[in-house]
Amino acid sequence: MRILVTGSSGFIGSQIVDALEAGGHEPVGFDAAEGQDIRDRAALDAALKGVDAVCHQAAKVGLGKDFADAPDYTAVNGLGTAELLAAMAAAGVRRLVLAGSMVVYGEGRYVCGAHGDVRPGPRSSADLEAGNFEPRCPSCGEPLAPELVGEDAPADPRNVYAITKLTQEQLAAVWARATGGTAVSLRYHNVYGPGLPRDTPYAGVAALFLSALLRGEAPRVFEDGGQRRDFVHVRDVAAANAVALRAVGADALEPGTLTAYNTGSGTVRTVGDMAGALATACGGPRPVVTGEYRLGDVRHITADSRRLRDELGWRAEVDFAAGMAELAKHAS
Repeated sequence: MRILVTGSSGFIGSQIVDALEAGGHEPVGFDAAEGQDIRDRAALDAALKGVDAVCHQAAKVGLGKDFADAPDYTAVNGLGTAELLAAMAAAGVRRLVLAGSMVVYGEGRYVCGAHGDVRPGPRSSADLEAGNFEPRCPSCGEPLAPELVGEDAPADPRNVYAITKLTQEQLAAVWARATGGTAVSLRYHNVYGPGLPRDTPYAGVAALFLSALLRGEAPRVFEDGGQRRDFVHVRDVAAANAVALRAVGADALEPGTLTAYNTGSGTVRTVGDMAGALATACGGPRPVVTGEYRLGDVRHITADSRRLRDELGWRAEVDFAAGMAELAKHAS
């Protein structure tokens, strides 16, 4: 297939291009680094000529510095996706794989011993300041047990970036219904690996820890380090995109719909685990747990990726310790 890859020069997009070429496909790059704007309809119309499918990775990522970033996130992630989908509709391109995110869920799934599945509200500044990081049952106030989140969980975005990622999915779902197209959203977990962007206020936690270690400083771990996450290697994410593109290309999924797939390693780790693994791999100072917090962060979010494994045959291959060692080696 001839596949347009937006964000093709980025951390994940460049790995997808490599995976598609290795699979015998013809990826066509589209990236702001090459002077191509995802909001430029004329540029999109030209890029879509002769294309069979689109792999949409272009986005402004990360939590952002403050609410002043909201217009940029909305313009790039929301309007940019709308322009792309409109151009696809006009060009007759009916196959889409979207870079989704687990941030659309907000807090993860929690179980109360007395009340079953519950959805805690946003954590308060007062609780976080006091070091009360774990969400509690809104009915009885007792501690909650975190569980894996399935794709059918309700969306509850907790920051501007999360809202724009949900908007992308909703736009893609409407596009699919309107055009009879087939869309997949791969809801990525915390992606890491060689080429991870660093030294930017929009970087993820792995990048921030790595940057500190390369400066000879201890990683500063917020809260108590017990935040549960799923760290998935960028090559595994690229492989998931290749598998999803093969499925939409073979018309193996229902047209007129968007299907979401959680895309994680399947292994739950804590932020403290990751900081420690990176410190070991870099031979640097041990992490320092600071108790600091960011109000937009969620406590635990780990999702069940069985649907992607069972329906499309994808499985994460890169071991956590080996992946962290590779990340440190390529960054040094």
